[in-house]
Amino acid sequence: MKLDAIDLRILDAVQRDGRITKLALAEKAGLSPTPCWMRLRKLEKAGVITGYHARIAPRRIAPVASVMMEVTLANHRQADFERFERAVTAIPEIVACWSVGGGVDYILKIIAADIDAYQRLVDGLLDRELGIDRYFTYIVTKTVKEETVLPVSSFTATGEEQTTS
Repeated sequence: MKLDAIDLRILDAVQRDGRITKLALAEKAGLSPTPCWMRLRKLEKAGVITGYHARIAPRRIAPVASVMMEVTLANHRQADFERFERAVTAIPEIVACWSVGGGVDYILKIIAADIDAYQRLVDGLLDRELGIDRYFTYIVTKTVKEETVLPVSSFTATGEEQTTS
């Protein structure tokens, strides 16, 4: 699917306000409502837009501990990665997991009720024998920046059409 400047404006608008009206979206995209809505549906069907969500402030609900965790596995076979990834996707407190290159295999973002709850989660991971060789814990003391809006307008440096797979 080829993305043009209008598609990028639509993406920028809906990620900033998932509840935007059809008319407001059309104005931001520079189209009339029907063609704009058709483009939006096309972006959804192509999997470019994967969902619409409310952003929650967890500390307004209850005190929580935010933790970043580096994980290195003992073995690096495909089955080892798959076993670990299946396990972390099933744990709701692990809100993000990235497989990374460099000195570690994964970086996890964990939201737990407190540090004790985090440690129980880690103990549970270790008890399951998922192949964790070592891990490092980083307690988030202050969130400086955490964006959910992607800079889609900068994804195409030349401003020409971008092809997605």
